[in-house]
Amino acid sequence: MQRVLDIDLDFFLADCCPLADMGERPALLGHEPWTKEAVETFLQERCLLNSAAPIPGRVFTTHDGALVWWKELMENKQLQAPFHVTHIDAHSDLGIGYPGPNYVLYNVLSLPPQNRLDLDRFYREHKLDEANYLLFALAARIIGALDNVRRPFSKADIPSQILSADGKHIRLPQAFPGLFEKQNGPEPVIPFLHIQKDDSFQAAAPYDFVSLAISPRYAPKEADALVPVFERYMKKV
Repeated sequence: MQRVLDIDLDFFLADCCPLADMGERPALLGHEPWTKEAVETFLQERCLLNSAAPIPGRVFTTHDGALVWWKELMENKQLQAPFHVTHIDAHSDLGIGYPGPNYVLYNVLSLPPQNRLDLDRFYREHKLDEANYLLFALAARIIGALDNVRRPFSKADIPSQILSADGKHIRLPQAFPGLFEKQNGPEPVIPFLHIQKDDSFQAAAPYDFVSLAISPRYAPKEADALVPVFERYMKKV
């Protein structure tokens, strides 16, 4: 199974930022970014990246750009689903906020799996965004395993209805299983690793692809100075 490292800049802050207004950035005070040296250490030691051997990567403004890129890579036969995703972010991006998970659970899961990556439609309907793109990816059955690496200050934002009782698996519950499981089959059970302390994360193997989301409404503008650090580990494609 191929491995994708999916990073958000807001992970590398002193604390979680309140969501800024559209077009604005959060204040620096209390949300200071890590030093460049600390970021390098995390990427090299925890994520097994090597600036001398960069891997294919991209930088996005908002995190849903990762899903758009994954679709592009799959269409170009560079990435084969299902693949392993390590999501390093102060947020889960699994849809706890507006519009919530119900659109995916009711509308997307009613579609044949091959039609669940109609991203243009979801954008037109204003349902897909940076806070829920991973839920759409799970619904499309392209993720075979998911690691969710958080910070100690991260809020509980994983929809409870998608988690197993022990928290070690994700399975999206179809709203009308008797109606749709016959034509679509049951939704897959996805191994899920939730790590709340960043210093306890250790990648199990090297990655094939890496991306970074700047997420400007979630990180002060001073954090942008870290972007070139990440780019040193990327071979842009």
